[in-house]
Amino acid sequence: MSTEQTTATTKSAGHVIVDTLEAHGVKRIYSIPGESYLDVLDGLHHSTIENVICRHEGGAAYMAEADGKMNSVPGIAMVTRGPGAANAHVGLHTAWQDSTAMVLFVGLIPFEHRGKEAFQEFDPQMWFESGAKRVMTLDHASRASEIVAEAMFAATSGRPGPVIVGLHEDIIKEQISPELHPNIPVATGGMTVEDWKALNEALQESDKPLFITGGNDWTTEGAEALTTWLEEHNIPAAAEWRTEGTVPFTSPSYVGPIGYGRPKPTYDLLEETDLIVFVGTVPGDVVTDGFTIRQNWDRKNFLVTIDPSLRGRSGPVSHQIVAKPDVFVRDLVRMDLAVKDSWKEWTSRMRGEQEKFAALPSAEPAEGQARMDTLMANLVQSLPEDAMITLGAGEHTNWAHRYFPTNSYAAMVSARNGSMGYSVPSAVAASLNYPGRRVVTIAGDGEFLMNGQELATAAQYGATPLVVVMDNQEYGTIRTHQERDYPNRVSGTQLKNPDFAKMAEAFGGFGVRVEQDADVPAAVEAAIKAIDEDGTFALIHLIVDQRVKAY
Repeated sequence: MSTEQTTATTKSAGHVIVDTLEAHGVKRIYSIPGESYLDVLDGLHHSTIENVICRHEGGAAYMAEADGKMNSVPGIAMVTRGPGAANAHVGLHTAWQDSTAMVLFVGLIPFEHRGKEAFQEFDPQMWFESGAKRVMTLDHASRASEIVAEAMFAATSGRPGPVIVGLHEDIIKEQISPELHPNIPVATGGMTVEDWKALNEALQESDKPLFITGGNDWTTEGAEALTTWLEEHNIPAAAEWRTEGTVPFTSPSYVGPIGYGRPKPTYDLLEETDLIVFVGTVPGDVVTDGFTIRQNWDRKNFLVTIDPSLRGRSGPVSHQIVAKPDVFVRDLVRMDLAVKDSWKEWTSRMRGEQEKFAALPSAEPAEGQARMDTLMANLVQSLPEDAMITLGAGEHTNWAHRYFPTNSYAAMVSARNGSMGYSVPSAVAASLNYPGRRVVTIAGDGEFLMNGQELATAAQYGATPLVVVMDNQEYGTIRTHQERDYPNRVSGTQLKNPDFAKMAEAFGGFGVRVEQDADVPAAVEAAIKAIDEDGTFALIHLIVDQRVKAY
């Protein structure tokens, strides 16, 4: 019997923490166990919250960050003390730059051991304060529920982001009142009368308006309402890099992604349009190509974001509307504008460019080496309407940006901070969140081995993603930069890889290695069959030419 078993009038602080997470609607957490927070683990034993045990703290943090992108409550990760906290840091940076609501609980040394260089001791405040919205430590057991409520509020209020909560192993064992702190409501903002008039006037004066959607702070309903309004008014919308799907891939208003490697017509949009309305994001580094595009102060930019600091933006700001995307859209759809002929022509032209860019290559195999074009053509034709894609970082992601049909929010779950190793953990989290949907991830060979061990987590919890590993035996993005700046001097970018298909089989899934393009269609069919009939994850190890490009 646990020494911290609940009595009639008290519970341990660790159990109260779990109860408070339940009260906030948390369904799943991702963790690496540690002796420093055993009482929380004990509380999870009888909880409705599923505890997904991962194989590395980086994988757990990535899964929690991806969870925060897909849900209205923060993603939750739990790790232990110094080494565990250090390994989880990569997921925190992703949550910070991607504006994802996430709470990382870190088990700490006993309270009385502080400042003595105890085993695995570290200072959470000093480690994390520059890359988290708040860093809190539970110093008094009686505040356990309050601290959790504050952390959940801080992660979701304003611009979402990561929050750290430190838990001393002795304090969480103390008995306290089981009464829970009430949830703290989050302000969502909205359009004022002045905002509405300013935007209405700007749209009426514009001949070439453009909406750019981004961020993670949407709901499916908000995304659908915006799409309907844009289509009714023949106004185009582009997607911030790696956030495709807010306006569906098939919508006549969708004109493509804006980010690294974007096609030139979409790139030119930013200079040609006379009005941009950024919704859920700001004109940051990636959208403006390193703060170089659309910097003239006579340009008209409306920024719709709940963050009053406009952190990360560049260029002119004509007007800020302080609102979360859904609330802004709620007010926007009441705006009935006469559709201009120029809007129809403008949207039709840009949509035509997007359709040319996204047109699938031939599904018929070519002679010789396996090709990503052939794989994507065969894969996309087999996808259901609600398919999802998750991505880490690297040139392999360009095939997804170009061809994958993202038809709902959030159909693309990705790391906009360029973090490698995100693909497999995010695919596991997506599959656990949406067990009935086809979840695909495309990983590079360099990226895959950073967190490929989380396929063991997929097998343990029944996640069934389709993992495509594009193997070009190098860190491709860095090689591309290297060839540009140091031509014909290849250094530090080449790789020798194992058989990833056998690795997948060793973890309990389906794996197939493909070297010849002629074998691609059968490999795609076999992988999907394994998922649908055997209920397992599947991996396609695609050996491609080294310098292959999507565009």
